[in-house]
Amino acid sequence: MNIALIAHDEMKNTMVGFCIGYEEILKKYKVYATGTTGKIIMDATDINITRLASGPLGGDQQIGSLVVSQDIDLVIFLRDPLTSQAHEPDIQALIRLCDVYHVPVATNLASAEIFIKALDRGELSWREVRKTKSQRV
Repeated sequence: MNIALIAHDEMKNTMVGFCIGYEEILKKYKVYATGTTGKIIMDATDINITRLASGPLGGDQQIGSLVVSQDIDLVIFLRDPLTSQAHEPDIQALIRLCDVYHVPVATNLASAEIFIKALDRGELSWREVRKTKSQRV
């Protein structure tokens, strides 16, 4: 299972706290993150992260590409709903791709916690079965 982590500037501290709290779970999986988010998580935890570009510089689109190629199984995107984002079309495109490819996406701390706990209990294992079957076709 591969997890993507993204956080808007005002949500980065929340993301770090989330990653510290669920570090032992996150360390079991391959984790991708947009540039700055990935750096601050790696500085605060022992989670191994594949860093992509910063969100406004194409990182959201890189994660979208990984969603399309079925290389991402869960997206945790802590969005700041109160601040306008210059790259809002990229954000909407990423969320749309998650819907198209049936990738769970959490956009706030409450849904992120539900998904990470479900992942730890094996409740997202249907993603592995789906990928295996689609590779046979």
